[in-house]
Amino acid sequence: MPDTFSTPIVVMGVQGCGKSTVGQGLADARGLRFLDGDDLHSAAARAKMASGHPLTDKDRLPWLTRIAETIAEALEQGEPLVVACSALKRSYRDLLRQFVPTLVFAELYGSQELIAERLTHRNHEYMPPTLLDSQFATLEPLAADEAGTRVDLIHTPDELVGLLQKEIVR
Repeated sequence: MPDTFSTPIVVMGVQGCGKSTVGQGLADARGLRFLDGDDLHSAAARAKMASGHPLTDKDRLPWLTRIAETIAEALEQGEPLVVACSALKRSYRDLLRQFVPTLVFAELYGSQELIAERLTHRNHEYMPPTLLDSQFATLEPLAADEAGTRVDLIHTPDELVGLLQKEIVR
């Protein structure tokens, strides 16, 4: 039986980096519930992205707030979550930490070319590959003073989960 850990974790990065796959694997390994932040997007945000238009900060604010509230509520009930959420900017991560100060981030990173190649093998309901440029333009990598770690996508999803298990504190 997996250990139960008490720290909520956000697996972050651009589209196609494997947030959901790695997040689910990490949740399973830690005996925690997994939440895909994409499930909390509004219908309007989904439609905007599906039409090939990137979300603005104004578009993302209610979504990030829903994610933060969900993590905080679960934590209050003694159920830390593992959440897949792009959390591309420092300000987005700061917003999430306003609700959950103990939140830890696991950034999955790789070259734009690698992720573009991955996207050719993926069909996402509302996130077309054409939005990848805007995701990389928005991305502010996890800073040294932020709780968490960065892991390179040269590893398999199982290897990434193993690395994160070692890197992320309880």
